[in-house]
Amino acid sequence: MAFHFRFGAGDLLRCRFSVSPRWETQEAVRTLLRPARQQYHLPWLRRIGAAADGLDLRPLWLLMPQSGHNPDFLSPPPLGPTVTFEEELARVRSAAAAADPEAVREDLRRSLVCTPGAAESELGRRMLADPVRAVRELADLFEQAWAALIAPHWPRLRSLLEADIVFHSRRLAAGGLEALFDGLHPDLRWSDGTLTIDRPTHHDRSLDGQGLLLMPSAFVWPEVVGGYDPPWQPTLVYPARGIGALWTGSAGPTPQALARLLGRGRADVLCALDEPASTTDLAHRLGLAPATVSAHLKALHGAGLLISARHGHRVLYERTPLAIALATGGRPRRQAGRSGVAEPG
Repeated sequence: MAFHFRFGAGDLLRCRFSVSPRWETQEAVRTLLRPARQQYHLPWLRRIGAAADGLDLRPLWLLMPQSGHNPDFLSPPPLGPTVTFEEELARVRSAAAAADPEAVREDLRRSLVCTPGAAESELGRRMLADPVRAVRELADLFEQAWAALIAPHWPRLRSLLEADIVFHSRRLAAGGLEALFDGLHPDLRWSDGTLTIDRPTHHDRSLDGQGLLLMPSAFVWPEVVGGYDPPWQPTLVYPARGIGALWTGSAGPTPQALARLLGRGRADVLCALDEPASTTDLAHRLGLAPATVSAHLKALHGAGLLISARHGHRVLYERTPLAIALATGGRPRRQAGRSGVAEPG
């Protein structure tokens, strides 16, 4: 048994990437529930421990079975490449309010029955009795979880996710879908226009011209997730590259020789660009004013040490090979393997 996404000719032109802060919030909540997911997030768990203790996440956990259906009405795929958490949450609320209550109830029921006893529990019965109200209350709980668990760390997380998209977009451009899927996760197989995810459950969906939405996630490791029933766009969520270094500090101090060559500020900016990042990301990371970072980036770009790429409304900067050599003293960079974990060079 497996998940199958079946592509037609039109679907090959409609594959897209997106970053979802709402999805990261959901998967962060799931990570608190599953110790097997926590290996690379221990520093984050220490930082959010007190805030997490102040939340009652049981209603959300009840709808997060170990395997099986997750409610689509709680997690519709994002409509664009860059959306805010507030925009996504408003869509959750409006979609549930506009839907047939029976459709919302069935969506919740399908998830509850995947966990023994969940549908018969007091919380489960309350959800099924008034499913539209349940989705509103669950959306409110997501909002609390976002503020406590993700929002303080979102610049770091967004930088990681957008850097992953830049990397895989180039892989797609260079080698097509086969090369892209081969590098996303070991459980994925591409053959004869069908993307297969090795799973103990069965799901078979023709994309029917909608294409496939691809979303990197910091918290979904070690899994890769595929799904969504019509009318939602078929979506694949995979572990982002480099999560092994997500919560660590920089690789080390800026080399003194590089600081003498470029000036301390520009050298610090160059060394901070282990992965593509925006002006705002770097300002947050380095504790500098955005205007100061922008001036340094402009100078480094003009000197041929950086290249830039637009992602939505944000411009990401990345080091050229010469800049990598300068920043690392000629040492090879740490790369990310297919599992999304940074591997030692």
